[in-house]
Amino acid sequence: MPSAPLRVAVVCSSNQNRSMEAHNILSKRGFSVRSFGTGTHVKLPGPAPDKPNVYDFKTTYDQMYNDLLRKDKELYTQNGILHMLDRNKRIKPRPERFQNCKDVFDLILTCEERVYDQVVEDLNSREQETCQPVHVINVDIQDNHEEATLGAFLICELCQCIQHTENMENEIDELLQEFEEKSGRTFLHTVCFY
Repeated sequence: MPSAPLRVAVVCSSNQNRSMEAHNILSKRGFSVRSFGTGTHVKLPGPAPDKPNVYDFKTTYDQMYNDLLRKDKELYTQNGILHMLDRNKRIKPRPERFQNCKDVFDLILTCEERVYDQVVEDLNSREQETCQPVHVINVDIQDNHEEATLGAFLICELCQCIQHTENMENEIDELLQEFEEKSGRTFLHTVCFY
């Protein structure tokens, strides 16, 4: 990797499944990465579609894990939520909300169009201070464990390709077009400024 690794953020709605799987894989590959959610609360599947488990972003992954363990160990083991929370708490203590982070990134990857819109809206509402560009790219990833894993590897491959470009600003559009053709997915891309 070149001397200055890309500063990457991965964002989904609740900072649980898709962003954390990508965070996990990117950090293992040596990227400077953080992950976030854009929701007002953290939502995890519950006993029925209309009964999610809702937590505040201040709640630790460990607290969520113990809460679900107490509520229904069998259900949350079977649906993979306890396994996911166990992975999450090994990466960082709690979910983080993108809108509360003032760090600067080179690349922000979102996992669904609604989250992409929220990130772009948040960045555009901030006062520009340095005019440093940040590329915001959306990779649509379904919110299930299998798709999160596949999406994380796609995000990692994309980051590795961007990391090795001579000039990200000049090459990123062509690179994204190649990835769209190869993956059969459509990417949204915009540039915002800090």
